[in-house]
Amino acid sequence: QVQLVESGGGLVQPGGSLRLSCAASGSILSINTMGWYRQAPGKQRELVAHITKADSTNYADSLKGRFTISRDNAKNTVYLQMNSLKPEDTAVYYCNADISPTGRGRDLWRYWGQGTQVTVSS
Repeated sequence: QVQLVESGGGLVQPGGSLRLSCAASGSILSINTMGWYRQAPGKQRELVAHITKADSTNYADSLKGRFTISRDNAKNTVYLQMNSLKPEDTAVYYCNADISPTGRGRDLWRYWGQGTQVTVSS
């Protein structure tokens, strides 16, 4: 019933910008932390950034200053603004959210989006 739908990936040149969106939908009681991860070819999935319901944020050190995470609680949506993109940023980007579904008490469940490809190339 609960799912995350991502959008905004694509091909950009080095130095360009891209904005990713991820909306949670379904039978949702509440959403706690939301975040973005990425996985480059041949590498482990790594945290990009996460954000709490109160807008407290945390970033990977290498991305601080270039990427910005934000959320719209009314829309159950998390965003990732990516600026000054580098070829090393090429990866599949996944969003996630810790959600209490309706009918499951107060338990939090981790949900993942399907992933969206970001390619930075000249």
